[in-house]
Amino acid sequence: MDIAPFTLTGPIGTTATLGLIVLQFDETLEQDMRCLFPTSDVALYTSRVPSGAEVTPDSLTAMEAAIPAAASLFPPAAPFGAVGYGCTSATTLIGAPRVAELVRSGAGDTAVSDPLTAALAACRALGLTRIGMVTPYIEKVSTPVVQAFEAVGVSVPAMVSFGEAGEERVARIDCASITNAALQVGQDDAIEGVFLSCTNLRTLDVIPKIEAALNKPALSSNQCLAWHMARLSGAPLAASAPGRLFAT
Repeated sequence: MDIAPFTLTGPIGTTATLGLIVLQFDETLEQDMRCLFPTSDVALYTSRVPSGAEVTPDSLTAMEAAIPAAASLFPPAAPFGAVGYGCTSATTLIGAPRVAELVRSGAGDTAVSDPLTAALAACRALGLTRIGMVTPYIEKVSTPVVQAFEAVGVSVPAMVSFGEAGEERVARIDCASITNAALQVGQDDAIEGVFLSCTNLRTLDVIPKIEAALNKPALSSNQCLAWHMARLSGAPLAASAPGRLFAT
């Protein structure tokens, strides 16, 4: 066997390297992130964490034990600018500081984001203090998310849920249903914006429609997570990234 000479180059992510921890049953988050970070100079690596087919407080908090192992599966030589944990409800129940600690225990010392932290940062950036919320889940899962917003001074006087516990069905909720729910909670003049909670909801395509109809910002878990990770890492976002948030 002949040995050929070679030289080494830098990492694939010449501008930024991002990590994403996705729930086992999530079908949407990876697709949205690839749309929001489309350029070849941003490397996007994903790892999966076991999650229940039924979304309950118990199935969400059970993920706590599996986060470090999922984070440890990222390529160790890649220079991560940010790692995102992709579950709004689980972050709410486990706690964002604890999620960040668990991610770093597996992935090393890197910036960590999650949809809840990102959404709260987005509300601050847009000056939103009263929002309407759309969530797909049952009351025991949806209510803590509302409480997390209100705990930091963002009131949620209007909330609507699809009442769905099955993750496979959440990924199939169509755009018209999401749009109608958003218009329902956002129509009051006192509501300053709308938040679409859940990384498995297909929200990217409906954000411009909602904003046009309400003349208010529309935020979603995936949109906020991408925006926040871009801020943490310097990764460039797609020029077509939807929503007023990306103009901040």
